[in-house]
Amino acid sequence: MTRYSIEAVSAHIRRKHPGCPEFAVAWFAAEIASKSWKRASLGKAVGITMQTHLRHHHTNYDTLLLSGIDRLEARRRVQPRVNAMIHSWSKPKPLQPTSEHQDDRKEGGGNNGS
Repeated sequence: MTRYSIEAVSAHIRRKHPGCPEFAVAWFAAEIASKSWKRASLGKAVGITMQTHLRHHHTNYDTLLLSGIDRLEARRRVQPRVNAMIHSWSKPKPLQPTSEHQDDRKEGGGNNGS
């Protein structure tokens, strides 16, 4: 059995899924580090955990199961959405405006009425 550290998992996710939100990186890392993995590389452990979480929490997978659709068919139906979410994380995060520019917008573009 293999255990992965939170630091190693976090670094892997940030490298392979740079668009993954930081709160999700932290959650996935803690989840993966809390388990012992049998014959699963770090990448496979990340993939399994992401797929499972997204399937159950960000699709209608559980509703499909409750409506009588078998597990394989339900997975087939939700997989495109899961794939799209993971694919979106493979792209770098969009650049955030600097705080200097944010301050300008708060003050009406630098015109403070003086």
